[in-house]
Amino acid sequence: MIVAVVLAAGLSRRMGRRKLLEPIAGKPLVRWSVEGVPGLVDEIVVVTGPDNTAVRDALDGLPVRFAVNPRPEDGQGTSIAAGIGALTAGTEAALVVLADQPWLPADVIPALIAAFRRGGAPIVAPVYRGVQGNPVLFAAPVFGELTGLSGDAGARQVVQRDPARVACVELDIDMPADVDTPDDLERLTAARARRLE
Repeated sequence: MIVAVVLAAGLSRRMGRRKLLEPIAGKPLVRWSVEGVPGLVDEIVVVTGPDNTAVRDALDGLPVRFAVNPRPEDGQGTSIAAGIGALTAGTEAALVVLADQPWLPADVIPALIAAFRRGGAPIVAPVYRGVQGNPVLFAAPVFGELTGLSGDAGARQVVQRDPARVACVELDIDMPADVDTPDDLERLTAARARRLE
């Protein structure tokens, strides 16, 4: 079983407001991100902060379950740890997905899963025109390292610890956009509007 762990507990410090609830083309940002995942994995776990009613409402009706990070202010690593800690026994791998990266190209997640199935590396990461990015797939043998994470570096230290255990999936596309600032949101909204014209 492969589970997507969607990180939705961030404090949006650079945005100045709860970015995951910002509407884009009639839907909250977080809903766009989560809707891109079903069907590609066996289960979706959305990691939220303690005050998660609005995020739960934004995802109403989607096939997800929730895990709570009690201290999101301690950094993204704690959200990864909370998500991995919520996985059920028998989970084969976890795909760590950013909730503020709403439009992953459709072939990214299938390419990561295919590389995992094909080669069995414990970590599979996409490389967008030479730049390593997200989402990243972690196999069960790495879960112990992930549950001990803290701080804002996320899982970068786990990925960089031993390059020999990382399978890189080369993708000839630009890094998918994420949203950190009001300018990012404006660019993403404008790009989406152009795509829908």
